[in-house]
Amino acid sequence: MSRPNIIFIVADDLGFADLGCYGGRPAQFGAVSPVLDQLAADGLKFTQGYANAPVCSPTRFALMTGRYQYRLRGAAEEPINSKSRGSTTLGLPPEHPTLPSLLKGSGYRTALIGKWHLGYPPSFSPLRSGYEEFFGPMSGGVDYFTHCAFTGAHDLWSGEEEQQEVGYLTDLISRRAVDYVNRMAGQQAPFFLSLHYTAPHWPWETRDDEALAQEVKSNLFHLDGGNIHGYHRMIHHMDEGIGWVMRALHDRGIADDTLVVFTSDNGGERFSDNWPLVGGKMDLTEGGIRVPWIAHWPAAIAAGGVSHQHCMTMDWSATLLEAGGASPHPDYPLDGISLMPVLRDAGHVFRRPLHWRMNHRGQCAHRDGDWKYLRVDGNDYLFNIPADERERANRAPREPQRLAAMRQAWEAWNATMPPIPADATVSVGYSAKDMPQR
Repeated sequence: MSRPNIIFIVADDLGFADLGCYGGRPAQFGAVSPVLDQLAADGLKFTQGYANAPVCSPTRFALMTGRYQYRLRGAAEEPINSKSRGSTTLGLPPEHPTLPSLLKGSGYRTALIGKWHLGYPPSFSPLRSGYEEFFGPMSGGVDYFTHCAFTGAHDLWSGEEEQQEVGYLTDLISRRAVDYVNRMAGQQAPFFLSLHYTAPHWPWETRDDEALAQEVKSNLFHLDGGNIHGYHRMIHHMDEGIGWVMRALHDRGIADDTLVVFTSDNGGERFSDNWPLVGGKMDLTEGGIRVPWIAHWPAAIAAGGVSHQHCMTMDWSATLLEAGGASPHPDYPLDGISLMPVLRDAGHVFRRPLHWRMNHRGQCAHRDGDWKYLRVDGNDYLFNIPADERERANRAPREPQRLAAMRQAWEAWNATMPPIPADATVSVGYSAKDMPQR
């Protein structure tokens, strides 16, 4: 089989059940995500897929490297914030092999259109980590119309030069992606496009909300605004843009030979739907880390597949390297495991233990088979996930031996990772004083 073009789409803070194909409710205007729902119907949907972290930049380190993010200093920030601009340590080291650099080395053209969030120039940038082209914001969150970050600084770039553009950021990203597909379609080399939306991350702005940009410029967390209706629109705008990209692939006759993968960088935020899961962004409960995973590749993936394979972000990095015929760097062995056998056969399942840790609230988690060990605020829990996806029935008192074994397994894994640095920061944008908690 020839090497596919690859489009890896990442939404920002999308909840597990925000899409119709994952049980999401329709919006007032109708289906929220018809394009993505169709991609799932025509491809493969994963029910047990996870993000490498419940917050954005650590997951992106894992995506880029195919390795547990804890191996790199910058990923200890939860997340990297705008105050790190100018830092020489808080970013993705250019010398580290990456998914785009390895694919580029095997003959792929590469581009990132959308969010980077892995450090600022001059020390870090997409162009220094394997991408030939870049258009998008460098930081974690920007206004959709002014394209300014939390600090008020303009943060929209083309390559390593600031780019002034007029328009709604989701649409600017989608149109750039369409342009890239059209330019690459006539080339002999395959392409790898990272399409990383900021939607549906705050501030809560739809295409029709340009007036809000002046209201939220001093606090992009937009704590006094937003609602589920606008949030649905933001997802729909992204879904529509993905439809533009898919149309370009079809028009150019390359849709069948293009592997399109869709996910979210972490669980949902305050307006998201994570049902039946509990928790969200910043939590190692299922709602913070279980995310949609859709794979569409007509030449290789049968339509209508549903996989219950356990997997996480860095497994997809390994998968794309194998699909693209690229080998990992021997000095940087992957922690991710390729899912190519699952793409060929949705019924294929293999054991895949998964591990997480967070500085925030001292959280730890370990999923192995049906069982999950969780620690939050010094409390240890044990859950049977298929029986109790909401993690409400703590089995630890009834099964102390299983709890001890899973805790020991997590400790053994953690001993292979660098410790959390003493100066690592946790940036939480709001608390119970801003909105009531569960």
